[in-house]
Amino acid sequence: MGRFKIKKRELWIDMTPMSDVMVLLLTFFMLTATFVKPEPVKVQTPGSVSSINVPDHDVLTILIDPKGRIFMSLDKKTDMMSTLDAISEKYNVSFTLDEKRTFGSVPSFGVPINELKSFLDLDPAKREAYLSSESIKGIPCDSANNEFKDWVEAAREVNPDLVISIKSDANTKYQVVKTVMNSLQDIKCNRYNLITNLKKVKAVDE
Repeated sequence: MGRFKIKKRELWIDMTPMSDVMVLLLTFFMLTATFVKPEPVKVQTPGSVSSINVPDHDVLTILIDPKGRIFMSLDKKTDMMSTLDAISEKYNVSFTLDEKRTFGSVPSFGVPINELKSFLDLDPAKREAYLSSESIKGIPCDSANNEFKDWVEAAREVNPDLVISIKSDANTKYQVVKTVMNSLQDIKCNRYNLITNLKKVKAVDE
């Protein structure tokens, strides 16, 4: 008998549904992702065994660098602008609408109030470079001039649901951190988070 050759059929898989799923997943992650704001200075936080997560919204972040300079940031542009309005009224310093919008878009700030207008007038690149420079003073926080306390108080009046987080470098002097905490206590703010690096706990042999 003669041999019959069976024709091989090409296997074809429709990848259209898979492509649709990938696009939907990519869109979902893009819409739900929370972008981390760039920080003006590098901070190496101390280690701890606490595993409590800091909320990703309604957060006031206080950044303290190794030199003891204080920076602040709010995660909402509207809160930033409203807080600036409260500060401008308290210190009798007027800001234009463009300056308010610029302030609402800056990742963080750390200058005295009398230098804030000149800081906002800088180009974005120069503003970022100035924040990371050695000449920046940070927000004053001492007995003679405690603008830090006024900023926090104004921010809490704008948004009472704010969660305060302190991110301090491991090499920052304790006295500086203590001054910040005392300032928070002065305005009856006794609950805040200390941001640290999670350390692994060594297992103890029984």
